[in-house]
Amino acid sequence: MKITDRSSGAWAPGAVVAVSSFLLGAATVFAQGFLPEALGSFANSATGWTLVTVLLLTWARVRPAVASLLGATSFVLLTLGYSAGAQLRGLSYDPTLFALVGLVVGPFVGIATSWLRARLSWQAATGTALLAGIGVGEAIYGMTVVADTTSPVYWVLIGTAALALLVVMLVRRIRGAQWQLLAVVGTGMTAGAFVAAYSFLGGV
Repeated sequence: MKITDRSSGAWAPGAVVAVSSFLLGAATVFAQGFLPEALGSFANSATGWTLVTVLLLTWARVRPAVASLLGATSFVLLTLGYSAGAQLRGLSYDPTLFALVGLVVGPFVGIATSWLRARLSWQAATGTALLAGIGVGEAIYGMTVVADTTSPVYWVLIGTAALALLVVMLVRRIRGAQWQLLAVVGTGMTAGAFVAAYSFLGGV
């Protein structure tokens, strides 16, 4: 079966991504109440929403330019959805900070997701480095900065998933020692930058 690019009708998958992001953002509030303690951090972490965005954009299969726009859209609507969900529970949440963060980070996540299926190794390596680095970075953050107040299970799982992405891409998609090195080193650099940035934001 031939796999086609959905970009020719980007408005349709774009609408699905937007609506799904808002609803899943709202669902995150309720997930915090029923997820087991071991997985509770999924509903209160950057990687939780990053994973949602990546999965939605992987399904959408749009071009990098469209993925960039939808990446920002997804992050912002996840945040707004979370705020709406909080209000439904009688809580208050100001989405301004993380909506702005989403506007900055979302386009990069969108492009990186699109580049995971790129034919050019440098693009696949760059996309891998960003996404795997975010996962590894939050795993490190979770196992160190907030280790006393959270279960280690989710952090181990997300770190393992990030490393698995790196290994799979190195084996199946990224060709050339220089691009493989870029993926590995880039993952480490992104992880370090994530820990520094998230520590600055206070992990809120």
